[in-house]
Amino acid sequence: MHPSAMENGKIFFDTYVSRLGPVKLVEIGSQNVNGSLREVAPSNVEYIGVDFVEGQGVDVILNDPYVLPFETSSIDLVVSSSCFEHSEMFWLVFNEVMRTLKPAGLFFLNAPSNGPFHRYPVDCWRFYPDSANALVTWAKRTGTNAGVLESFTTPQKDDYWNDYLAVFIKNIECASEHPARMLDHLETFTNGMRYGESEILNPDNMPQDINEKHRLMQEVERLTKELEELKRTIESSKNDGSEG
Repeated sequence: MHPSAMENGKIFFDTYVSRLGPVKLVEIGSQNVNGSLREVAPSNVEYIGVDFVEGQGVDVILNDPYVLPFETSSIDLVVSSSCFEHSEMFWLVFNEVMRTLKPAGLFFLNAPSNGPFHRYPVDCWRFYPDSANALVTWAKRTGTNAGVLESFTTPQKDDYWNDYLAVFIKNIECASEHPARMLDHLETFTNGMRYGESEILNPDNMPQDINEKHRLMQEVERLTKELEELKRTIESSKNDGSEG
């Protein structure tokens, strides 16, 4: 798990979870690979890590990656960070998350919006600003009145990852039970969406990688012009010297 993903997880816990009483939480894709959200979870959390392979941080090994071995409406929180890009059919996992959550239960999703091809054991997807809304459409089509409380993309921090974050609630009619938002604590983000608001916050239709590419291209163009001007100045000085 890259550092920004860990930071995002802590902000989620601080915003939504610390204010709650004792809660049962399931992490999907919990194997500790360079860090785990378990490390930053508050003390009121009963933490259950699930994955389809044995490893550090894994409490339950899934026989089927698309079936969660928990009763319907029995879980308060589900979190998944740097995992959904590796799920060939993540929408089926989402269905299972919605099934197991209590009506006011939350699902915190952190998934890459860009980044290199990295197989654990496959690498299939990247997530853009409308991804959470699409998953809610899917949930409603399959019988769950889900909603998105907020979603946004975070900037790169000392690496090449832009994280896409979304907080879902199983029953949108319970949204008032979770009034706080991560967006209230962030200084930098793009394409933020907040439940009850139609306006996109800090909209940017270009990924950070492309914006940086354009900036570098403009810088190269500026430096090229300066170099050509310097060459002309040097050539002019040479000509003036030869005439003298």
